[in-house]
Amino acid sequence: MFEIGVLVSWLILLIIIPLFTFSFFINFTSSSTINSKLPRCYPLIGSYFDIVANRGRMNQWMAEVLRHCPTGTYALRRPFGYRQIFTANPANVQHILKSQFSLYPKGEMFRISLTDFLGSGIFNTDGDNWKFQRQISSHEFNTKSLRKFVEEVVTTEVSDRLIPILNSTAEMNSVLDLQDILQRFAFDNICKIAFGFDPEYLSPSLQEAEFATAFEEATKLSGERLSSAIPNLWRIKRYLNIGSEKNLKIANSKVQEFAKNIVRQKRQDLEKKSSFEVTDLLSRFINYDHLEENWLIDIVVSFILAGRDTTSAALTWFFWLISCHPKVEEEIVKEILGIPDKPVYSDIKEMTYTHAALCESMRLYPPVPTDSKQAASDDILPDGTVVKKGERVTYHPYAMARMQNLWGSDWMEFKPERWLERDSINGKLSFVPKDSYTYPVFQAGPRICLGKEMAFLQMKMIVFETLRGFRVVPAHENGFEPVFISYLTAKMKDGFPVKIQKRDLSL
Repeated sequence: MFEIGVLVSWLILLIIIPLFTFSFFINFTSSSTINSKLPRCYPLIGSYFDIVANRGRMNQWMAEVLRHCPTGTYALRRPFGYRQIFTANPANVQHILKSQFSLYPKGEMFRISLTDFLGSGIFNTDGDNWKFQRQISSHEFNTKSLRKFVEEVVTTEVSDRLIPILNSTAEMNSVLDLQDILQRFAFDNICKIAFGFDPEYLSPSLQEAEFATAFEEATKLSGERLSSAIPNLWRIKRYLNIGSEKNLKIANSKVQEFAKNIVRQKRQDLEKKSSFEVTDLLSRFINYDHLEENWLIDIVVSFILAGRDTTSAALTWFFWLISCHPKVEEEIVKEILGIPDKPVYSDIKEMTYTHAALCESMRLYPPVPTDSKQAASDDILPDGTVVKKGERVTYHPYAMARMQNLWGSDWMEFKPERWLERDSINGKLSFVPKDSYTYPVFQAGPRICLGKEMAFLQMKMIVFETLRGFRVVPAHENGFEPVFISYLTAKMKDGFPVKIQKRDLSL
């Protein structure tokens, strides 16, 4: 039986068929003036048919569209007059993320769509609430004690869990879904760092955890609310408690229960032990006496989203890329061999080539491929695009990586060297960062990612231990091209099946 949401969609289409036929005739007779690379737009339904046709490859499609726009900006018309502006123009990115920051908040549309999942956590709020959370988070993320704690947690997780699983896989010559392993690693990691709680999700049995499954479902379905071809259709389905909205309600309930238990257990631990050593982030937040339980629950969910999905996505694509580029892998291994077997923070920080390779990987496959703001009033972007109050403006890191004017004619190539300079005297490589508006992978301006350094530390430590002892070999035949998909964060469609081979460093 069709869902009511689907029936509503068909009724809408039946109403607009006559308009579509007329529009098609008008477009056909004036086709010489239309760029065939851009979406066709019709009265009432906008570019509905193009949106639906590309619903499984929205990032790729919009990158193609923006490459054919002189300004790198395109206003996509959705059904019922709703307009969403996409941009890959660094001047526009700087405008919305910094110069006119107050004019481009997350906005009501984003907040309402994600409130069931993220509540009023730092990634889903604006104004004074955001400033307060940002102030507390900024202070805590900048403490040396937290950095040391992160280093210890990652080292333990790598040596006690990740390496034994890789060893076992290599010895049995079996196939492993590396994306799943990295997500499990990141989940354990963020729970221990942020909440002082160990879910032991990365275990030899690799059993499914109810919460992790629910979190994955909630992330996917919440993201689909924002990308739906028909805006706000999800509200009807939620009201009727059917289909994807029914599933989202169940998933969110499990996520909230998990987060609530973490908060209450942590409060009990802190109350029982007056001298309880405060190392994890949640303990630090709870020390601010006036914070309500619901606020802390939202913080827990937001931190898991940031810590679990982003680093695992970045590393999944990184390992695939280096498996396709043996010379890059060789350079990384060479750098690793020049570092002590038990590296400390200063050693990891000096992994310049690895750092460049990670940045290049995230350029091509950003963990968060798009991010949207909602205009608080009418505005004009630096490239002349008119923005009306309430319109959604989306900057597109995935598309920006594919712009020739930003990265050159070799933009499609995986080249860590584009981030490096060699000293003409001592021959030492140095990392040359790009400005954060051309490369907004970690956001930019006042909302720039607080966990950036922590993410790089974690990723480089995993790369160090993994590539020092093993080679990651895709299980698919040569020529296989994985598919990049995203909801709120990026994924490799159907996982990343690999074989693990022990590396012989004596050769």
